[in-house]
Amino acid sequence: MIVLEDVHKAFGVSEVLRGVSMGVSRGEVVCLIGASGSGKSTLLRCINGLESCDRGKVEVEGRRVDPKSPSIREIRTEVAMVFQRFNLFPHRTALENVMEAPLHVKKEMRSVVEERSRKLLARVGLSDKENAHPSQLSGGQQQRVAIARSLAMEPKAILFDEPTSALDPELVGEVLAVMRALADEGMTMLVVTHEMGFAREVADRVVFLDRGAILEEGPAREVLTSPREERTRDFLRRVTHP
Repeated sequence: MIVLEDVHKAFGVSEVLRGVSMGVSRGEVVCLIGASGSGKSTLLRCINGLESCDRGKVEVEGRRVDPKSPSIREIRTEVAMVFQRFNLFPHRTALENVMEAPLHVKKEMRSVVEERSRKLLARVGLSDKENAHPSQLSGGQQQRVAIARSLAMEPKAILFDEPTSALDPELVGEVLAVMRALADEGMTMLVVTHEMGFAREVADRVVFLDRGAILEEGPAREVLTSPREERTRDFLRRVTHP
């Protein structure tokens, strides 16, 4: 469903992605792991067209991702993104945040969008928070609203950019539970995460990025329990025993 071929991306003299090639199949859950600065978030942004790659190509269901192409709007409706910092509209309620994109991007009927949005908030355990503003919600609740908002567009895949890293430790579990449920339902997911337990339990495959290149990839349990590369082993030791 998602294909990257020899993707390069630099910011000034800093080469962030150095020839990344990988794919994500429909219904697959892939976790991207690696140290800060290894290019994980930039890779997601290239898939969603928030950044353009300098060389190589990114395709979603056979369509090339190009931020300047008219097709980028359609691709973004099909490949949703959940950010680290929630990015909710502070002046809108939880329900209004979830309804916003289907109403204004897809131009759907308000009654249809409202009904779907209420069901999505219930799905993430927040039916009692429909009228709450972001400032009245915990970080975990805000992130669950953000996930419901991405689902409101009825995407074919979701990109998660470290969705739990901004949360207090006791709030991480409630967000991961929603993500586990999505994986069980067959949602295609590419997840940047430092939650190795989640990756081990939920991911079909783990990809380890090191300084902008894929150093190791394979079945989740294999990479996380018996990595081939010493750099991978060192990273996992640091994450598990900081």
